Amino acid sequence: MTIEISLHRTHRRYTDGKEIIHVEGRTVGECLRDLVEKYPPLEKEIFKSEKLNSLVEVYLNGESAYPNELIKSVKDGDKINLVYMLSSG
Repeated sequence: MTIEISLHRTHRRYTDGKEIIHVEGRTVGECLRDLVEKYPPLEKEIFKSEKLNSLVEVYLNGESAYPNELIKSVKDGDKINLVYMLSSG
């Protein structure tokens, strides 16, 4: 089962500039873990203490996956968009 993840521009520096990455998994969490296996530096950007980083928003097929993003089921052909919330002080 192939799922497409679209990365925010901020995260593309870890994927050699690739915006779209194809991953495998049955849930959003499994797909994100597959992504991190392919691009290990992304782990510290996407996860904090095994939970989703609070600055990352997940959209599944154009709709917010909040709450419980990591346990949402996915099916072949689904699209996950990762949005990174930028902040300044």
